[in-house]
Amino acid sequence: MPQSKRPADSTFAALAATLGDALPRRPEDASDPTTPVAATVVMVRDSDDGPEILLIERPDRGSFAGAWVFPGGKLDSDDHRTDDDAEELPARRAAARETFEETGLIVDPDSLIPLSTWDPPPGLPLRIRTWFFVAHAHQGTVALAADEAVDSEWLRPLEMLERHSNGEVTLYPPTWITLHTLAHHPDVNSLVAATRLAGPQQFETMARLGDDGPIMLWQEDAEYHGDATPEASRARHRITLGALPWVYTREVNER
Repeated sequence: MPQSKRPADSTFAALAATLGDALPRRPEDASDPTTPVAATVVMVRDSDDGPEILLIERPDRGSFAGAWVFPGGKLDSDDHRTDDDAEELPARRAAARETFEETGLIVDPDSLIPLSTWDPPPGLPLRIRTWFFVAHAHQGTVALAADEAVDSEWLRPLEMLERHSNGEVTLYPPTWITLHTLAHHPDVNSLVAATRLAGPQQFETMARLGDDGPIMLWQEDAEYHGDATPEASRARHRITLGALPWVYTREVNER
């Protein structure tokens, strides 16, 4: 029996109203030096039922108010050691620093495994280019910074995705897709090995309003540039956000 749809939470119902501000994407948008940069850490550990991931709940204010996210935050001046630093190096430092400040957990910046980078749609009000890294959690007790998080949980990715589908929690698309991508590994070693093998994935986002609500599309999607040809029509890489559960589609052309 098909799963019934639930109304989208207010965060993404409101997204539809902002899509008129979206601009056509230019090749230089993904490296625009005027776009703020942030970094986040996907902390993973083994459990009897498979890998668990640490998520924290943001307070009901500021960016990502009330959402469950991975620990992290924006780069600051101390993360840039030299003017020649490639963006990944200060992003690693910021990811480790912010994770410690928010959770009390120590992460070695050199041990972080790049998972993905996310560049939001041009023209939208909140644009922060974000690096996602994976880290194998070592011993330590989570000690939340009161001004950064109100709750935390270690849980399997599918558990959080189910809560989101039921309308119990707020997630943003990069968090949702990261959980979806990492959900089916039997243990942390498998998850880490797959992340290393795949290499960092680049998500250069376009946003549109479709028949079923807001849609976010990425480079592999045939309609990403709005000029799909018949032979490309089956290529899809998108998420539809108008109702719960969200629908994520990633299909490549058959040759």
